[in-house]
Amino acid sequence: MGKLQSKFRRRSDLYKVKEGADTALVPQVVQYEPAHTDAINCVVSLTSDLCVSGGHDQAVVVYDWRAGKLCKSFQGHSREITKLCCLKGSSFIFSASRDKTVLMWDLGRDTEPVQEFCGHELVVNGVAVSPDGTKLCTGSRDNSMSLWDIESGECLQRNTISRNLVTHVCWVPGSTSIVQTSEDKTIRVWDSRTWQVTNTFPAKQYIQTHCDISSNCYHLLSSSNGFGGQGCEATLWDLRQPGCKVAEYRGHLQTTACCVFVPPRPGCPALVASSSYDSSVKIWDQNTAACLYTLTLDGSGPLVSLAPCDSSSLLCASFNTGLHQLHLDQGAVPSLAEVARF
Repeated sequence: MGKLQSKFRRRSDLYKVKEGADTALVPQVVQYEPAHTDAINCVVSLTSDLCVSGGHDQAVVVYDWRAGKLCKSFQGHSREITKLCCLKGSSFIFSASRDKTVLMWDLGRDTEPVQEFCGHELVVNGVAVSPDGTKLCTGSRDNSMSLWDIESGECLQRNTISRNLVTHVCWVPGSTSIVQTSEDKTIRVWDSRTWQVTNTFPAKQYIQTHCDISSNCYHLLSSSNGFGGQGCEATLWDLRQPGCKVAEYRGHLQTTACCVFVPPRPGCPALVASSSYDSSVKIWDQNTAACLYTLTLDGSGPLVSLAPCDSSSLLCASFNTGLHQLHLDQGAVPSLAEVARF
């Protein structure tokens, strides 16, 4: 595959933040029961109180982050969990894995998977559920994107594109469009009805690691890998004019692993959050691209996933120190502080 790489070295000493980053002074961080026994790869919000996470210990964990207690742990994958997604308003959870499968879980039932989606030839790095809850989209390092019927587990469509090593997948809310990022440095928009690519964004200089869609579906965020401050940016795109770059958020020193839109608060500017292998989380003004705050989580290693829970709460997954609950103050001068770990 030439120079395309997907496996990042896990030595935490490679990801130390250099001088220049702001460090929040936190009175005391509450330590809850750990959700996992090893590095965490992903975290998503299930309800206003519950999150779902997965990682190297192969467990899919549902955790009440407000109460600080583990609710349920699902075991079924034979290798690490790579990505997760949830069907909003339901108890369904979908987990993608390096074991080449996606499993479906129901929080309201026992700990056995209720559906299995098999067919990819390499690690599954992208999973997204349709707005109506009937279809599932998956993307893999085998260069393919697949569409599945959730009820039957049947693969309805598959499309393989050379060098399209999928890194993340998002289903645009309320539409038939799907956005995916790739190790070939491009972003593709798919039509779920024809299972064809309708738009391809201009290639970036570095691998695209993650993507997110704004709540009004006007904008797309993507993030880049990199090192030494080269690459490492998040990019804001206009989905109404595919390929139109609106802003870039630069300041991380290592790979920007995740970027998300912060749920808006009335009267406050629109915000974007990003997390990086440099052990920092940054808050940005969406429109001006100004970095408003940097929180460094010393010793955490790579910060690989963010899950906004509400306009003042973010969850962050790390390689070394578990899950972090962060409080975002969207005042005149936004600030971010760690309040709990689990």
